[in-house]
Amino acid sequence: MNNEALNRLRWRRSICSSVGLLRLKAHPIQMSACDKVLLAFDFDHTIIEVNSDYHVRKLAPGGVIPHEIVALHSDEGWTKCMAEIFRYLHENSVKPKDILDCMSEVEFTSGMVELFENLNMEKVDIIIISDANSVFIDHILETNGRKNLFHSVFTNPAFFDENGRLSLEGYHVQDHCTLSTKNLCKGQILEDFITARRLDGIKYSLVGYIGDGMNDFCPGLKLSEVDLFFPRQGFSLVKYIQKMETEQGLKVRAELCLWNTGLDILEKIKEKRPDVIKS
Repeated sequence: MNNEALNRLRWRRSICSSVGLLRLKAHPIQMSACDKVLLAFDFDHTIIEVNSDYHVRKLAPGGVIPHEIVALHSDEGWTKCMAEIFRYLHENSVKPKDILDCMSEVEFTSGMVELFENLNMEKVDIIIISDANSVFIDHILETNGRKNLFHSVFTNPAFFDENGRLSLEGYHVQDHCTLSTKNLCKGQILEDFITARRLDGIKYSLVGYIGDGMNDFCPGLKLSEVDLFFPRQGFSLVKYIQKMETEQGLKVRAELCLWNTGLDILEKIKEKRPDVIKS
C-alpha cells in the first residue's frame, strides 16, 4: 500500500467504494427494518459557525497571509492555496499544537448540538461532506465530543509530516462535474455513499442535505422530490440556487428548507419524520 493510500485510511473514518454515480430514483416506500434517514452535512458555516480554513490564518505573522499565496485560490479548487498556507505557517514557526489549539476554539453553530442530541441514531445516519480537511474536522469533532456520531466523514486528507508541517491532499480528482472543484464533487460522494449503503441492505426513505455554499449545489441536485435540501439563510447557496435555475435551467427537486440554526433543521425533521426524533 502506498503512502497516499495509508494517509487516506488513517484520516478517513470510512471510505465508500465508487460503485456508480447514478442514484436510483427515490419513491415514497413503506418503512421496514432496513429503512433509515440520511442527513448529510457540510462542515464550515454549517456544523461550525466559522470557516476553519480562514480561522487558521490568525496564526500567520500579523494574522495576514501574503497576497501571492491567497491568489493561488481558483475555480479549480482550494487545496493548492491551503497547502501553501500551511507551508507558510510552518516556515513561520507555527507548530502542530498551535494549529490544533486554534481549532479547539471553534464552536458549533447555534442549535447543532441540540439537533444531534435529539436524533435517534438507530434510525438516522449522519455524514459530513466537506472541502475542509481531515485534521481540522477530526479535532473539532473530538474536542466537542461529537466524533462518534458520524457514520462517515468525506473530506480532503491531511496529516502532520515528520517536520510538523500540515500536509494536504485532494479528496479525489474529477473532471465530470463542472459544478464542482476538481478535488471534491460532493454530489458524486453523496451518490456513491447511498449506493454503497444500498448494497449493504440500507435504504434511505428520506435524505436531507444541509449546507451554505455554492459547492453544496451539486449534491442538492441529486436529491429527489421526497427529500429535503437545507440552504443556510444569508449565505451564497440561497441565491445560487435561484441563479442556476434561471440561467441554466438546473432546478432542485427536493423541498427547499431555509435554516439559520440547528433548531430550524430539527423542527423540519420533526415535521417530516417525527419517528426519528427521540421521545
